[in-house]
Amino acid sequence: MGNRISGVILAGGSNKRFGDITKANIVIGGKTIISRMIFNISDLFDEIIIVTNNPEEFREFIQYKIVEDQYLKVGPLGGIHAALKASSEDAIFVFAGDMPFLDEKIITDQINEFNKREHDVLIPEVDQFIEPLHAIYRKSVLNELERFLSGRKSRAVRDFLSELNVGYLQIPRTEKSERAFSNINSPSDLAKISFKYISF
Repeated sequence: MGNRISGVILAGGSNKRFGDITKANIVIGGKTIISRMIFNISDLFDEIIIVTNNPEEFREFIQYKIVEDQYLKVGPLGGIHAALKASSEDAIFVFAGDMPFLDEKIITDQINEFNKREHDVLIPEVDQFIEPLHAIYRKSVLNELERFLSGRKSRAVRDFLSELNVGYLQIPRTEKSERAFSNINSPSDLAKISFKYISF
């Protein structure tokens, strides 16, 4: 696409609520979540990065850049840091690894808005709920993130964002946006989303 942004999937660790299965590998409608995500973003980014500390689980995606956290046990910020270090582009578009229904139009609109602004980070906001793991981060925040991870006890994404120039993109709550931002936190979420959005 030539937008100088890497697409990043944070394919984090195992989840006890799913029997220690990595959420990105949960199957919905016959396809893993990560397969669905890559299908939805592969035409939008020249570089796709998968962040995981279990790279052997993603051998089928070796055509993409697979990297591990350098800062361990710090939550999503560790994945964002690893992706920023690995990216060949000027920014990264971060996606949580449990979002099976990413929407190309919403992503494209977010990229276009990011390119108009000078913010460090651009985050969608739906009815006052922000989505920092469906957000674009400039590579220029890397040094600040390393300082934050090295010198603070907090590992919360929101605490890190409070130190940056963050912009927000207002997105109306519609059936389309609810689907795009849906994620899997529990088996009950999986059951609801499968019933609502998958045609068997």
